[in-house]
Amino acid sequence: MTWSKSLPIVLCAMREMRSRVVATMTTPRTNKASGPTGSLTAALNHALHLLDTNPRLAEEQAREILQAVPKNPGALLIFGIAKRRNGDLVAANSTFERLLVEQPLWADAHYELGLTLGALGLSSEARQALQRATELKPQMSDAWRALGDLCSLTGDSEAADNFYAQHIRTSVTNPILLEAAAALIENRLAVAERALKDFLKRHPSDVAAMRMLAEVATRIGRYGDAASLLESCLELAPGFTAARHNYAVVLYRLGKAAEAIVEIDKLLSSEPTDPNYRNLKAAALGQVGDYDNAIALYEGVLKEYPAQPKAWMSYGHALKTKGRQNDSIEAYRHSIALAPGLGEPYWSLANLKTFRFSSSDIANMRAQLARPDIEDEDRLHFDFALGKALEDEAAYAESFRHYSTGNAIRRGQIEYDRAEMTDQMHRSQVLFDPAFFQERQGWGCQSADPIFIVGLPRAGSTLIEQILSSHSQVEGTMELPEISAMARTLGARKRRDDTDLYPDILSTIDAARLRAMGEDYLRLTRVQRKTARPFFIDKMPHNFLHIGMIHSMLPNAKIIDARRHPLGSSMSVFKQNFARGQAFSYDLTDIGTYYRDYVDLMDHFDAALPGKIHRVIYESLVDDTETEVRRLLDYCGLPFEAACLRFHENDRAVRTASSEQVRKPIYRDGLDHWKHFQDWLGPLRSVLGDIIDRYPEQPSRHR
Repeated sequence: MTWSKSLPIVLCAMREMRSRVVATMTTPRTNKASGPTGSLTAALNHALHLLDTNPRLAEEQAREILQAVPKNPGALLIFGIAKRRNGDLVAANSTFERLLVEQPLWADAHYELGLTLGALGLSSEARQALQRATELKPQMSDAWRALGDLCSLTGDSEAADNFYAQHIRTSVTNPILLEAAAALIENRLAVAERALKDFLKRHPSDVAAMRMLAEVATRIGRYGDAASLLESCLELAPGFTAARHNYAVVLYRLGKAAEAIVEIDKLLSSEPTDPNYRNLKAAALGQVGDYDNAIALYEGVLKEYPAQPKAWMSYGHALKTKGRQNDSIEAYRHSIALAPGLGEPYWSLANLKTFRFSSSDIANMRAQLARPDIEDEDRLHFDFALGKALEDEAAYAESFRHYSTGNAIRRGQIEYDRAEMTDQMHRSQVLFDPAFFQERQGWGCQSADPIFIVGLPRAGSTLIEQILSSHSQVEGTMELPEISAMARTLGARKRRDDTDLYPDILSTIDAARLRAMGEDYLRLTRVQRKTARPFFIDKMPHNFLHIGMIHSMLPNAKIIDARRHPLGSSMSVFKQNFARGQAFSYDLTDIGTYYRDYVDLMDHFDAALPGKIHRVIYESLVDDTETEVRRLLDYCGLPFEAACLRFHENDRAVRTASSEQVRKPIYRDGLDHWKHFQDWLGPLRSVLGDIIDRYPEQPSRHR
């Protein structure tokens, strides 16, 4: 008898859907003897079943088949898969290479070889093998997904998006969904969105269409919509693991890391070694403050996949946050060695603030910027990093040019309307008058646990947090996203042209709901609290926009305004490439307007809530630290503790750009750095006006 026709098999560990379903894998024709078809088929099916339940027994079964029928393609494939799942990657690789000598046109063998090469950390070779699989079998959705995973792991996000879209296209058969998938591939998102919404009106329970529409929402930043779609999708199809992976990513991007971890753990239960799941979990663990376990996960992935520059960079971020600066520098250097054209690890080094680039580093960055093919994302990171390097070299004119170029690129990538922001702050002043708060006395959740530190970024908030968290009764956390998320929910704004109901809608909310909102905030932030200390800090700077809501739902919470010289603060913001948010920070006029409106709004709240907000002037804190620390502790109702003056000895994780600076004693060196750039700050001075001259006094809000 000859090996012929096809063999239906079950392939588990599906890379695309993250759990392989029953699939038909057609084996190639061969004229080699294979024994009686019935007994051979039964033996192969048994071995395939064992792959799911006991890979070691599957390996033994395949070996027995190969003893009876040497070079049998199906048995060799199963043997190689079993070897990989049993951790013997070298033997698996050798098996698939032998198989492909005999069967060079077998897509499934190329696919399995690609997975094995990827597990060996041979990313380039893995990509070649997987692409060969798609050439031989263009509808092989598993291979497209594996390519997407591989590119995502190696930091090639553009290619990853394309491969994921190809996976979606090959996973559907409906002509309308195929057209929508084609639009996704070509990034015609409006076309894809219309087609998918129309389709779901007629087929409201089609989970493939739901997932595709969630992909559209994710690409345009509507993460809330994406999460709702994926929740519905998983209610209908709990085993749809690709949708679950998408859901975990969206939850992470929404700042709901604890919920994301629940979903990732479900994925890991079936694929515990998947590097993308583990990387995502490590990032989510970092978001909830579990840096020890995050670092351990990164180390495990990098041991198996050492040639991943972005994974090294993420590992460096986690090490930096834990205060392991030398290790973080080594990780960033490793990332640069693997991908010299990647700008972000250079910026990550610059963002340590205390790091100094060498002359060869500067030459390398200049060489990268001279390349005509460099991506904007890398270019802006090099510009920000080179701006810092040249500032340290006192080459201020060239430094400012690079800061300006990097900011201009970033400003062109984001949507920010400074008039709209000014209007929001004005509407807050109109709504939150003294009568508003008097009518709501006694409302809200009465807990005094939270301490909010607000203001502009880079104005000393991390230093204040470090001082307070050195007190035995106060726990430092991070810039928590919950207040902003609550404001977005109340605003009910889906698109930019929709009316934002926030903050005006707060006038319609009754006492019971305000109390529930305060309790919800405490519940949602509980995951960030790792100790039994009675008070905790939320240092999201732009929470000053939400003081009216915060006081309404948590009237006993403390609010600290961290304020720095308007030119010093603004220039420091301009030099900072923020990982996310802070859309006002990439243009001097935007920054000046935002600072002016912030001062105006805080002046209003000082009048509407006299004594509620404690202001810390950064320069005063530097000049007379003990006096300001005692004032701060008095405001918080805390007894003085000398540890607060030794804040730099606190070994807690710090998750902001100032992490290394606050691990050193206070120094004056950075106070006047802005003066080196004063010749180019005309647009900023023009907007700020008398706020500069009157600082640190607050000008009247009636201009």
